[in-house]
Amino acid sequence: QLQLVESGGGLVQPGGSLRLSCVASRFTLSYNGMSWFRQAPGKEREGVSCISASQRTYYSDSVKGRFTISRDNAKNTVYLQMNNLNPEDSAIYYCARESGPSCGYRPDYWGQGTQVTVSS
Repeated sequence: QLQLVESGGGLVQPGGSLRLSCVASRFTLSYNGMSWFRQAPGKEREGVSCISASQRTYYSDSVKGRFTISRDNAKNTVYLQMNNLNPEDSAIYYCARESGPSCGYRPDYWGQGTQVTVSS
C-alpha cells in the first residue's frame, strides 16, 4: 500500500516558523508532482503549494513569499518550510501525490495530515 506520512506540525506563535515533512513509501516520488493542501475548520481544502517532477514550484497567493516547497528525491521526501506564520495559517496540512509529473492539484494519494496551530 502506497503511503505518505507527514510530520512537523505543532503549535507556534505568530511570526514563527515550522517545517513540514512528507515521507513517501512504496513508490518513488521523483516521478510525480507533489503538493501540500490545507484545511481549516469550516473551510474547504485548498492547495497551498506544489512542486513538479522537474522542480517547478507553485504557491497560493496567501503563502507566496512565506512558504517554500522543496523535495529530496534521495530521501523520497517533500518539505514545506513555513515562515512568518499567522493565525490564518492554522489548519490540517496534507501532503498529496499528483497523478502525473506536473502540478495541477489533482492528487491521487493523500497523507493523513498534520495539525498546524498558530496562536499566542
